[in-house]
Amino acid sequence: MNWQPVYHSKLVSAEEAVRLVKSGDRVVFSHACGESPTLSAALVARAPELENVEIVHLVPMDKAAYCAEEMKGSFTHNSLFAGSTTRGAINAGRADFTPCFFHEVPRLFRSGYLPVDVAMIQVSSPDEHGFCSFGVSVDYIKPAASCAKVVIAAVNPNMPRTLGDSFIHVNEITSIVETSDKLIELPRPKITAVEEAIGEHVASLVENGSTLQIGIGAIPEAVLLFLKEKKDLGIHTEMFSDGVVELVEAGVITNKAKNYHPGKMLCNFLMGTRKLYDFVDNNPMVEMHPVDYTNDPFIISRNDRMIAINSALQVDLTGQVCADTIGYRQYSGVGGQVDFVRGASRSQGGKAVIALPSTASGGSISRLAVRLDEGAVATTSRNDVHYVVTEYGAVDLRGKTLRERAKALISIAHPDYQAELKKEAARCRNI
Repeated sequence: MNWQPVYHSKLVSAEEAVRLVKSGDRVVFSHACGESPTLSAALVARAPELENVEIVHLVPMDKAAYCAEEMKGSFTHNSLFAGSTTRGAINAGRADFTPCFFHEVPRLFRSGYLPVDVAMIQVSSPDEHGFCSFGVSVDYIKPAASCAKVVIAAVNPNMPRTLGDSFIHVNEITSIVETSDKLIELPRPKITAVEEAIGEHVASLVENGSTLQIGIGAIPEAVLLFLKEKKDLGIHTEMFSDGVVELVEAGVITNKAKNYHPGKMLCNFLMGTRKLYDFVDNNPMVEMHPVDYTNDPFIISRNDRMIAINSALQVDLTGQVCADTIGYRQYSGVGGQVDFVRGASRSQGGKAVIALPSTASGGSISRLAVRLDEGAVATTSRNDVHYVVTEYGAVDLRGKTLRERAKALISIAHPDYQAELKKEAARCRNI
């Protein structure tokens, strides 16, 4: 098929492309580092002539200018996972938050709960057959594009061509804007002594031949530091970053022991530096799939020795995990935590790990508490939790009574708070 004439017939400027967006439309952006700054800026520039345009996505890594006070009336943001540039607007009431498991987002689009008017995507240059890759963001945006009335694509040669279920043909795109934006990059975090200690405890739970779900941030990076002596680890995760690349180069991650998708690293989005993006470009070891596949707990559980590593803001002494609110304030979202906790729980030899520092606010608050703070939500139920890890150790809550759980969790609390926690636990729960 000669696709080039079709491609060229759809070429327009960014300003022309975003004119397809009408007042009252729901617009879905590519996720995180996959967002196109050119398309976002062009849409925001139309603010004076638009009303009630709903912008939907998860973690925003660009400026999120549509959340500014002066954009009220033109745009409203519906967040599926709050980030640093949007949580202020959410908590001020200028934006909204929709709770949902990450793997269920495509179903919200397809089923009509959140019908998609416009998908604004960023993709690689087309290959010889006219297929563009969604690159670093396949997750929910590929399903959104498949059911959108209008698809506006920024075609960017800087976007890596990732493999797997990650392609869209030029025939399926409404308008094409050629761009050369540098991809949004996320620098590697600094690791403190506390995070290093947590990483060492978590790594001790990882056996040779395990398959990992590991996210982003200082704790996941710290875990990776202590996996260098492991053998034949695999990856099935929602995302990964630069630290994973180093373990591949060191021969630690081979995916050889995986019994599901052996030899392949599975994920649905990527956040990191250009080194990561170059590593995944046209790399047959890496398969990108939509989130309703990678994060389906039943798919996850098909990996034996699945280790899910997630973080939290607070854990109460019964094992309830709060990972997305600070009191009544929305801080982040559920994301894939529950997806992978449940998938790892079903896995043969699997382990679900919640890792967090023992304190917050410079040591003035214990993250292990008798009860969750007022307004805080239970992201992961106490029935789902396996291991909880702090810098003071790791405890397994499976099969433990409420009294046993409380004692175990207090044992890994900061020593300055252990006596107080024991006293409060005894008063509140006869423990």
